[in-house]
This record gives sequence, structure tokens and C-alpha cells, in this order.
Amino acid sequence: MNIMDFNVKKLAADAGTFLSRAVQFTEEKLGQAEKTELDAHLENLLSKAECTKLWTEKIMKQTEVLLQPNPNARIEEFVYEKLDRKAPSRLNNPELLGQYMIDAGNEFGPGTAYGNALIKCGETQKRIGTADRELIQTSAINFLTPLRNFIEGDYKTISKERKLLQNKRLDLDAAKTRLKKAKVAEARAAQLNTSQPEENNIMVNVSYLLNLLHVKWLKIWAEEVTKSEQEVRITQSEFDRQAEITRLLLEGISSTHAHHLRCLNDFVEAQMTYYAQCYQYMLDLQKQLGSFPSTFLSNNNQSSSAPVQNVSAPSVLASASASLPSVSNSIVTSGFSELKSLSGSRKARVLYDYDAANSSELSLLADEVITVYSIPGMDSDWLMGERGNQKGKVPITYLELLN
Repeated sequence: MNIMDFNVKKLAADAGTFLSRAVQFTEEKLGQAEKTELDAHLENLLSKAECTKLWTEKIMKQTEVLLQPNPNARIEEFVYEKLDRKAPSRLNNPELLGQYMIDAGNEFGPGTAYGNALIKCGETQKRIGTADRELIQTSAINFLTPLRNFIEGDYKTISKERKLLQNKRLDLDAAKTRLKKAKVAEARAAQLNTSQPEENNIMVNVSYLLNLLHVKWLKIWAEEVTKSEQEVRITQSEFDRQAEITRLLLEGISSTHAHHLRCLNDFVEAQMTYYAQCYQYMLDLQKQLGSFPSTFLSNNNQSSSAPVQNVSAPSVLASASASLPSVSNSIVTSGFSELKSLSGSRKARVLYDYDAANSSELSLLADEVITVYSIPGMDSDWLMGERGNQKGKVPITYLELLN
């Protein structure tokens, strides 16, 4: 029974406090009550904390998008994280592409130029996929986790204390309002007319009664003023204490910025390592594909029973031509430059099959010999080719000039 009485009293007190805060808040919004303003330093700290929280959330979410562009995968990882379970391992995009390339290369034949090139590219893509996993793991540990800890830990604590400070301020302002009203009522009671006429006994009795009521009224409001003044002192003390607690927490934002700066450096270093690895992998791949033209030629010169003899490989021409020895480049370049500067024609052997993209181009077959020449205004990467009555533009990277 006593516990029940205690709970009812506590519930009634809490309800009264909540109602008092609601009334104070509403009157402040309507401009009918005064509001205690926080000092400028505390306001600046609150603004800095809010700004830090806002941008930390944006940076964290966009970093997650950068590291994992697939929204479904991000949702899956989030669900497994909340369930405290490890997400199933799946191939990422570079690894999946690399596996497709390797399977295709084995299907076409590792001994063919195209199949061999696909296998090399696939192995490089899988290495890039592994580097991508390492980047995601390192960034999650060294960058995303500290940001998330701030949002879900430190800032939640700040928000909780900030809400308490707001409640303490409302309690203080409500107490001030009650004190102000009590003083006004006391002043009005003191100004009541206590003069009584003495010529009539009835009037004397009535006047005495009013005077008695007036004295009791003054005592009531004097007690109310004293009670309100004590309440203001208590709420002011609680407000000051809560403001100090909130201020100490908010001043820790500077330390948070310093910590996030170290995490940002770790993230940049992880990206630098990742891109350096990718560059090295692609550089090595380019060197491996540098032997592609000669390998392709040897494959084409094999017996006609070869399973894939006329394979077109425009996807690796740029890398292959860029990786050829400088002497060969100078010879080929000088030969075509000489042809373009002269008005005559030359014979050229076709290195690879080429399918014309439109009617202005000429389709080519590997190892056939055609006549090529240049016309004014033509792009430097193209020549006009003739085969009997057929003619059209042909890419110079598919040709070898004959003496």
C-alpha cells in the first residue's frame, strides 16, 4: 500500500512537472513568457556539436556508398551487423569480372592470343578485387567505425544532457514566472482598502471580517512568494549544474575533431595504397600484353587447323601498341608518316581481323595484303584501303607496311 501511494505521488509529481514545462514552453512560443538565454560560449559549443554531427553523418554515408556502391549489399551488411552475425562472403565486382575473363580465356584456349590475354586480364582483375576488399576493411576499421562511434555514442550522450539542460531551463523559467505572479498578487493584496466606517455596527463587523480575510490573504501570498523564491534558487542551482555538465561534454568536440583528423589520414593512406596497388597491377598487365602482337602473329602463322585463328582483339590494341619496343614504334610511325606525306600508295599486310563499323570502312582479314594510301584531311589513325573493287577506311594499327 505504501509503495502504491509512493508510485501515485511520484506519478502525480512527474505529471505536474511535465505540465508546467509544457505550459512554459507554449507561453515562450507565444511570446507570453520570458526565456533564460544560454551564454554565448555554450551556444557556440552547441552549434559546433550540431554541425559536427550533421557533416559526420553525411561523410560517413557517402563513404559507405563509395566503398560499396550496391545499395542491396549495404542493406544486407547492415542487417547482419544488427543481428551480430557475419555476412556471407561474396565475390565483388572486380573479382566477378576477373572470374568471367578467366573462364572465357580457358574456353577460347589459353594457347590463343585472345584467350591468353583474357586470362591475364582476369587474374589482374581478381588482384584488384582483393585490394578492394582490403581497402573496404581498412577504411571500415580506421575511418567509418570511429565516425559511427561518435554518432551512436558521444553525440547521443551530448543530446541526452542537452535535453536535460532544456528541461532544467524550463523548470527555472516556470519558477521565475510563478514568483513573478506571486509578487504581483501580493502587491495587489497589500493595496486593498482596509478602511472601515465606524458609525454602523454592522459595517464594523463586516469591515473586521474583511480585514481578517485580508490578513490571511497576505500571509498566503507571503508564503507563496517565499516558496517561489526558494524554488527559483533550487532550479537555478540545478540549471547551472546541468549547464556545466553540458559545457564539459561539448568542449570534447575539439578532441573529437582531432581524432577524426587522424582517422581521415588513415583513410587517405588506405586509398593511396589501394590506388598504388591498382596502378602497379595494371602496369604489370600492360607489360604482359606488350608481347600480344608478336604472339598473335605467331598464332596466325600456325596451321589452319588452329581452333581460333582469326580473333579480333581491339580491346587490347591500345595497351599493346603502347608497350611495344620504342624502336618498333619509331619504324612503324615513320613508315606511316612517310606514306601520309606522299601522294602515292603502299602495300600493307593485315595483322588482325577487323569488322567495318559502317559503310565508309573496309572489313579486313588477317594476313591478307591490301593497297593503302592517304587522302587530305583524313584522321591520322586511318588510311584508305583497297582490295580489288572494294575500298574504305582502315585503322593503321591493324596494318604492317610492306617494302
